[in-house]
Amino acid sequence: MPGYGLPEGNKGLLPWSWAERRLKKSHNYWITTVTPNVSVPSVSPHTMVVWGLWQDGRLLFSTGSRSRKARNLAQNANCVVCTELANEAVIVEGVAEIADVTARRKFLRAYERKYKFDMKGMEQDILSMKEPMFAVRPRVVFGLWEKEFVGKATRWKFE
Repeated sequence: MPGYGLPEGNKGLLPWSWAERRLKKSHNYWITTVTPNVSVPSVSPHTMVVWGLWQDGRLLFSTGSRSRKARNLAQNANCVVCTELANEAVIVEGVAEIADVTARRKFLRAYERKYKFDMKGMEQDILSMKEPMFAVRPRVVFGLWEKEFVGKATRWKFE
């Protein structure tokens, strides 16, 4: 992280398990997608809060097919997902893919347990692929722990 005065090298960096614990425990996730603007040669970010699960190395979340984030991801799969606590932030820069049926089945039960939310009314639409469920595959992840920022700010690369 040039310009921040952080030490060079890998000594003292956060382990990946630190990030995964926070990705699993987060109740809310911030997701930023890109809104294509056909009239101007630029794009506009769109950020929203979602519920989701860190499952098998990806963040899974469902959304309505007409939601802004679903329409954005259909045009541009690049996105950023952040955990809810900024003082122990995990920022995932990644690519959203449509989750397969196996991932969706696993997601439904775990989601019900995590959020104490009955998914039976949406289960058929989710499993039949009628409604989108995205799996965000990380490319780069940042871990920023406020109380130990200088010695432990960490970046993991997955590509």
